[in-house]
Amino acid sequence: MDEDDDPKPLYWEASYEIVLSLMEHHPHADLDELGLQQLFDWIVALPGFADDPILAHDALLTEILREWYEEQSEAS
Repeated sequence: MDEDDDPKPLYWEASYEIVLSLMEHHPHADLDELGLQQLFDWIVALPGFADDPILAHDALLTEILREWYEEQSEAS
């Protein structure tokens, strides 16, 4: 079975895994232009996202965005 057929469930506390999945699904995202609402929409649309969307808050989304910046910087 291919990994993409059954993605690992993603939960809000797994921010690093969320970032890796975002990088895979949105490789050309302009993080300087990305708003928290768009980030939220992208996260809850990720394959395997299994958490309750209502648990998201600005601080959590900001932390995920910060991690994405860091990961993108390291990949460059």
